[in-house]
Amino acid sequence: MSETRWLGVGQSSEPPAFAAAEQAAIGALRGPDPKLLLVFCAASLDLQQVTAGVRAAAHAPTGAPASAPTPVPIVGCSTAGEIATDGPGDGGVVVLALGGPGFRVAVGAAEQASSRLREAGTQAAGCFEELAAEGPDEHRILLLLTDGLAGDQLEIVRGAYDVVGAEVPLVGGCAGDGLRMKQTLLIHDDRVLADAVIAVAIASDAPFGIGVRHGWRRVGEAMLVTASHGNRVHTLDDEPALDVYLRRLAAPEDAYRDPEAFTQFALTHPLGLSRRSGEEVRMVADADFDDRSIGCIAQVPQGGYAWMMEGDDSSVLAASDAACADALAGLGGHPPSGLIAFDCIARRGVLGDVGIRREIDRVVAHASGAPVAGFYTYGEIARTRGTGGFHNQTLVVLAIG
Repeated sequence: MSETRWLGVGQSSEPPAFAAAEQAAIGALRGPDPKLLLVFCAASLDLQQVTAGVRAAAHAPTGAPASAPTPVPIVGCSTAGEIATDGPGDGGVVVLALGGPGFRVAVGAAEQASSRLREAGTQAAGCFEELAAEGPDEHRILLLLTDGLAGDQLEIVRGAYDVVGAEVPLVGGCAGDGLRMKQTLLIHDDRVLADAVIAVAIASDAPFGIGVRHGWRRVGEAMLVTASHGNRVHTLDDEPALDVYLRRLAAPEDAYRDPEAFTQFALTHPLGLSRRSGEEVRMVADADFDDRSIGCIAQVPQGGYAWMMEGDDSSVLAASDAACADALAGLGGHPPSGLIAFDCIARRGVLGDVGIRREIDRVVAHASGAPVAGFYTYGEIARTRGTGGFHNQTLVVLAIG
C-alpha cells in the first residue's frame, strides 16, 4: 500500500453465496476511494447473489439515486477453482479491490461473443479509449475476462489488440465452470453475462509486470496438421486426429469412448504448436467420437506442425517460479502491491491437491507480503509483444506495482 494507491484481497467460502461475497469484498476493501472490485467465484454459486453481496459491501446498491457517488465497477467470472493469499480453493469467492488516486479504471463489455469473436474483443476493449494518457509516467494495461467456451480465444485477443496497439500489454483469463464444460459466466457491474467478453483498462502511477511460463515438454515426433478449421483439428498426418492423439499417448481404454474420461485425460496432455512467435501450447478440450476430431480452446492452423506434450511436478513448479520472477522484474525495482495469477486448470491436474498448494505457496512467497488473487482458467491471456497472446496450460502472473 502506498500514499497514492492500495490493493486488497478477501476470500470466503461461507454459505450462502451473498454472505460469502460480502465477506470477501469487505476483506478486500482496505483503503479509501476504491476504483475496481475484481471477483472470482465458483460456478456452482448463484452469481447474481455473489454480485449483490459484493455490491452491498461496496455501499453502492443497485438503484441508487443519480446524486449518489458513482458505484464502484464490479467485474469477474466463474472459475475452475479460486486462488488467494491463503491458498487455492473450490466453491468460494475471492475479491480483489484496488483504489486510491494512483489508479484510474474504465470497464467495457460485449455480448454474443461466440458469433463475432474479434468484434467482441474490439467492442469490449473500447473502454481503453476512456483512459487518455495523463502523462509520460503513467502505466496502462488492458485486462480481459472471456467466456472460456466461446470459441477461438485468439480472435478476441486480436480484436482487443486492434484497439490498444503494440504499446499496451494485454493480460487475463478465460472463465471456467468447474470442468463441466457447459457454460461459463461473467460479471459486469450488477449483471451476470454468458457468451461475453469483459475488458478492464487500468492506468497506474506505478508499473505493471507480466510473466508467462508453461513447464511442458515435447513428447515424440512432430505431426503435420493436415486438416483443421479454427480450433477444431480433423486430421493429423492424414489420419483422424482423435485416433492419432489417443494412440500416440497410449490413452486408457475409457478415454476412447467416455467424453468425461477423455476430458480428464486430455487435461494433462496438451498439443504443442510451432508458431512464428515460438512454441505455443493448446489445451485439448473435447473429442467428437463420431467424426474423430478433437477441439482445442484456440486456433490450430492447418499446415503447421504439432506435437504431444507432457509435464510433471518439477517442470510445472519451475515454470511457476519463472513466471513470478518475470512479472516482478517488469516492476523495475518497485515493490509489488499485489499479484494476480491466471493459472490453467490443466496445470492443476498435473500437480494435484498437494501440488497446487505448493504452487500457490511459491507465488505468495514471491509476493513478499503483498496479497495474491486469481483463478484456475480455461485459457490465459498475456501479450507483451506481437499480435498474439493467447495461451493454454500456462501460468500468467500480473504484478501490480
